[in-house]
This record gives sequence, C-alpha cells and structure tokens, in this order.
Amino acid sequence: MPYLQLEVTRSYPAAVKQQLAKRMGETYAEIMQADVKRVTVSIRELGEGSVWRCTDDEPVPGALLMLDIRAGRPKETRALLAKTLIDLCTETLQLAVNQLNVEFTQHTGDEMYHARFGGFSNDWSPDETTRP
Repeated sequence: MPYLQLEVTRSYPAAVKQQLAKRMGETYAEIMQADVKRVTVSIRELGEGSVWRCTDDEPVPGALLMLDIRAGRPKETRALLAKTLIDLCTETLQLAVNQLNVEFTQHTGDEMYHARFGGFSNDWSPDETTRP
C-alpha cells in the first residue's frame, strides 16, 4: 500500500504506462509524505465499452482511479493528490478531465502487509517523510 488502480477503456504502449506509473508514484510520495518504494500502480486496460459514466441521458465512456491508502491525511491533501493525478492521467493518456473520477479507500497500517519491509505498515503520521 498504497495501491493506485487506474481503469481505462483504451490500450497504451508499455513505455507510456511505465512513465505514467513513475510520475504517479513520485507524485503520491511527495504529496502524501510517503516512501515511493511502497507505491504500487496498476493500469487496467479494460477495452472499449467497459467503463461508463452515467448521465441524465445516455452513459458516456469513463475512467476511474481508485486509491487504497493509509488513513490520516487531511481532505485538502487528498484533494490536491486527486487533482494532480487527474492532470497527469489526462495529459499522458489524452483523457477528458470530466472522464476521470478518483475514489479513496483508507486503511489502518495493519491492513497493509509488505514482505519487502518486514510486515505490516505503521499507521500514517504527519511526522512521516518521503524517505525512511
């Protein structure tokens, strides 16, 4: 954790997705005061007709970014992260700004296990820095 899951309806070259994942991870680490080595990014290319945004009329193609994070950050910090990640995704993947929604799921540290770091995560603290 954190786990950033982007669902889109088009396919992109691996190099584009790798660069986007790098930028998303760095952005997350900076804004959320976390170690970038804990960030996992998935870009799910679900294909045309697989993600829809409902409207008063007909549904329109959509995209969704789900962020599983440790609880504790102020909503202003999460809003800044959401806006910044939307900008990265729309710029890199040529998505319309109104096409992408961001949703947060917040967890305590003991709901995130990292074998690489020796076990469960600590709860997030405002004293945490981007580097261990």
